Amino acid sequence: MNNETRKILCVIPARGGSKGIPRKNIKPLNGKPLIEYTIDVARQVLPDEHICVSTDDDEIIRVVENYDLNVPFKRPMELATDTSGTYEVLLHALSYYESIGREYDVILLLQTTSPFRTASQVQTALSLYNSGIDMIVSVTETKSNPYYNVFEEDVNGFLKISKGDGTFIRRQETPKVWEYNGAIYVINVESLKRMPLGKFLKRKKFVMDASHSIDLDTLLDWHVAEVMLKNNLVKL
Repeated sequence: MNNETRKILCVIPARGGSKGIPRKNIKPLNGKPLIEYTIDVARQVLPDEHICVSTDDDEIIRVVENYDLNVPFKRPMELATDTSGTYEVLLHALSYYESIGREYDVILLLQTTSPFRTASQVQTALSLYNSGIDMIVSVTETKSNPYYNVFEEDVNGFLKISKGDGTFIRRQETPKVWEYNGAIYVINVESLKRMPLGKFLKRKKFVMDASHSIDLDTLLDWHVAEVMLKNNLVKL
């Protein structure tokens, strides 16, 4: 099933407030507003009419619409606080489109803080999806492995390996473990309406390399991304 036969809505959340990197969604990264990296990828996958930037911020709306993408609504303030969840934001977007007669089967969630994901990676993640699962989620292999170099304290305050019996001598021998990188989520709408994202049971991974998995959370992350772009260390 291709993108034309599926009913896919791409949601790009872009809240105005940001503590780690002030105004990050429209802050220029190597001369280009951060949000435009994600819009560019979304446009290579879906037509503009199926791309929804969900924001509470007038300046973000201006930047997006100056990039010739219509912002269909302004997100309510109660969905734009530090404690607002992505789950509620996605349901709000679905509700809006349902109110104008548009039904979707799949949500493609693309967060602006992953500017190095590519359209090819998004297409591959979409190709892995089927209606029998809850979500395809992009991951990268963790640097810290609970079988090898992640520890917990026991009741006496001594460190013990977090998982397993600590018999692994080489990291290469341990089971691989993964972490969400925040870049791509392909979400079953029926599953989303039944349960929050964190409760999904049928999740499958799409593996991304470390360079394309960079997630901009701090100013240090931002500076690293700038260096990578200026030195052509990542292929977009």
